Amino acid sequence: MTQESAAAKKKGSCLLKGLFVVAALALVAGIVWWWHNRPIEPVVLSAEEKEVLEQKVEAIQQAAPAGTPETPPPAEPEYERGSKEIILTERELNGLLNEQTGLGDKVKFELATDAIHARVETDLDPDLPVVGGRKLKARARFLLHQDEAGPHFVIDDVTVWGVSLPNDWLAGLKGRDLIGETVGGGGRGLAGVRSVEVRPGEIRIELKE
Repeated sequence: MTQESAAAKKKGSCLLKGLFVVAALALVAGIVWWWHNRPIEPVVLSAEEKEVLEQKVEAIQQAAPAGTPETPPPAEPEYERGSKEIILTERELNGLLNEQTGLGDKVKFELATDAIHARVETDLDPDLPVVGGRKLKARARFLLHQDEAGPHFVIDDVTVWGVSLPNDWLAGLKGRDLIGETVGGGGRGLAGVRSVEVRPGEIRIELKE
């Protein structure tokens, strides 16, 4: 093999490898773009799922007042009568959102380790200046931490079209335990709840005695 043919073969091999790299990068970029722009599909729970979820929500609601009656037995063995630990799945959380608010095609919760991510997508009013008619794409991240008072959910970040909003634009909401201050009252955590643990795909709630 002559030096010219060997050089041409080497050049062709490098070109082929380069094309493979470009194709792989394009594929990855396409997947990332689709993932971030995928439509939000509402979660519709089955009758059985709704029954189990209703019992879990009722148990949480009855945890705060003293002397409340026992919750009725569940439809499935994953939640037992009198249990102090309740597990809400990501599907149940989004199904509850869709059932109660009808916003299942605009808002979606995603559960990660010690964090809850919220996606918001909706069409803006065409009459709005500058952004009228565009699709709003926003994200919010809530972090969970525990102390002697119990669980606290803190707003960590809010982004709109991928841009993190300054805290001043959010009226100083970042870093505040809004859920604890409102639901728990005065930042004392969630009433009736001993601890909350957020894991990928689920929330574990331990009720007080």
